[in-house]
Amino acid sequence: MSDTVGQVGEFGLIRRIRNLLDREGFQSPSVTIGIGDDAASFLPRQGYEILVTCDSLVEGRHYLPEEIHPFDLGRRAMVLNISDIGAMGGKPLFSLVSLGLKSDTPVAFVEDMYLGFVEELNPFGASIIGGNLTATGDRLFIDVTLIGEVEAGKAVGRSTAKAGDVILVTGHPGESGAGLQLLLLSRSRPELKSHPLIKAHLRPSHRAREGEAVARSGFARAMIDTSDGFAGDLGHICDESGVGALLFAEKLPLSADLKNAARILGADPLDLFLGESDDYGLIISCAGHHVAQIRAAVASSYPGLLSEVGVVTEAEKGIRLIHGDGSGREIRAAGWDHFKARSP
Repeated sequence: MSDTVGQVGEFGLIRRIRNLLDREGFQSPSVTIGIGDDAASFLPRQGYEILVTCDSLVEGRHYLPEEIHPFDLGRRAMVLNISDIGAMGGKPLFSLVSLGLKSDTPVAFVEDMYLGFVEELNPFGASIIGGNLTATGDRLFIDVTLIGEVEAGKAVGRSTAKAGDVILVTGHPGESGAGLQLLLLSRSRPELKSHPLIKAHLRPSHRAREGEAVARSGFARAMIDTSDGFAGDLGHICDESGVGALLFAEKLPLSADLKNAARILGADPLDLFLGESDDYGLIISCAGHHVAQIRAAVASSYPGLLSEVGVVTEAEKGIRLIHGDGSGREIRAAGWDHFKARSP
């Protein structure tokens, strides 16, 4: 029988975590003080700006504990933060991890989560340099702060899109959200457990390297990751930039797996594409004559799809979807809302 958090105690768990990170994690030479002191310290590189992001996962709210392995949970928690750094054009450097744990949580569960964290951080030469542990009630939570860097003046935000820009998106938005719906349905239909979109939901991947390459190219006007859903995240760009958008339905990259999921769920694949979904791809706006340069930047590390799906318009036109027959409709840019009542 494995030890629990309650049995080894806070400082025993910290020792176990520290030993794991010393063994499995990357040790950055830029860190001057790491785990074990009141605060960590590192030496920033001259000519680079510091990026900082944080995000949390709460058991039963953002993930189903009975459906995800702790290693994949650790990966997922780190991926969504790496994605935020990448969407600004940056590279992750250091992470702080805070955990709220139940006393009966197995230590092996925590160690597997940390193996998931370092699985995502090690390829960047990024390391965990601190964090916090606390006891919680009936729900475990994970809070990750991620520190990154971007070359000075190269960060790409949400607020600089311009009317006339082309809208590009990586991959196939909507797949993770559809995968979650299939995961919930699989409780009564076990044969759905093997559907590829369930894996897309439980084991997401980020496009941080591509975001860094796009920023380095200097040709992107605005960029955001698809963590809330395509329409919701495009809406963030539109709100912050004071613009609208025109989308072309026949250009939206609806994957065969998404269309299959739509048939199973009795849903419109366009609604799945546009709706809530944490896919961690990139939405990019750029001038039309710079599309080739953006494609080249993305292709330098990503063999997947980069689709031209619309154009940026004036703000008063809102966000509209146009079908091949010329008919259209307004799109409501509503993404994930943490305070709406829902299951994960």
